[in-house]
Amino acid sequence: MENEKFKSLLTPLMASLTLGLAPFVPEPHVWGKLKWLMGGAVGMNPMDYFDLLMHGAPWLWLMYTLVKVFILKK
Repeated sequence: MENEKFKSLLTPLMASLTLGLAPFVPEPHVWGKLKWLMGGAVGMNPMDYFDLLMHGAPWLWLMYTLVKVFILKK
């Protein structure tokens, strides 16, 4: 039972750590977009919002899976 919980977390975790953070240098891309957004989003274009959505999607998937596995305890 516990092993299945961690198996269900593996794919969203790997997606978050790879696609969600890429490119890694000079800082994770999604982190830079979030800082830009929290700073007022001055100069953000629609493509920047779409980029934030694409890099943020794996993190949303991971949060959803964590809630499903550990909080809802189905």
